[in-house]
Amino acid sequence: LEWSDNFYVTLYPINLDGSARTSGYLGTLTQEQFALIADYFSEEAQRYGLPVSRPFKLRLGPQVFSRPPPLPQATSALQAMLWSLKFRWWAWRNSPETRVTPKIRLYLLYHDPGQTSVLPHSTALSKGRIGLVNVFGDKAYSDQNAVVIAHELLHTMGASDKYNPATNFPVFPQGFAEPDKEPRYPQGLAELMGGRIPISETQAEIPPDLSQTLIGPVTAQEIRWTTK
Repeated sequence: LEWSDNFYVTLYPINLDGSARTSGYLGTLTQEQFALIADYFSEEAQRYGLPVSRPFKLRLGPQVFSRPPPLPQATSALQAMLWSLKFRWWAWRNSPETRVTPKIRLYLLYHDPGQTSVLPHSTALSKGRIGLVNVFGDKAYSDQNAVVIAHELLHTMGASDKYNPATNFPVFPQGFAEPDKEPRYPQGLAELMGGRIPISETQAEIPPDLSQTLIGPVTAQEIRWTTK
């Protein structure tokens, strides 16, 4: 993984629940709506002195009408491997051509918030640099969706989750944006791969937008923005 140039990312929308509300929302999507994600990574890259001013260039691709293979219910290594193969095969079959061939493909699985109150778990693979991102199909959730998309985008670059999957609480210290803060709680920001803003020892909140997050040093090292 080298950062001598930027990475083109194509975002393929999918109306996962088939609702008319979601369909109407997908018709309003524009590439400009995702510019804030690219802007965010540019600002974070500057903090780490990355030589590329714009690490990611996001492009809105055509809508995809095929459903991806469902995630396995169990978590055995064999089932995960088989699902990974199925997903990569599906993605190869469902990558409509775009003006620029992407290095990263994210499939945005839009849900009607009137039908879905809690989004399923998203996932992304560094091998093949593809991901499935569950988001809400409503303008009111655009900023929150951007956080989820940015999180999964870094998974395609090798970044790991920094929260406890059983509780969704960020792991200290690498999952905290301000691990040296005194007192430790409440934190003011979320580490992007930590996923939440720790408010107390037992409570953490989802950041409302990317301005309430940052990329911590461990994540920066994982994606080769730093060497130590």
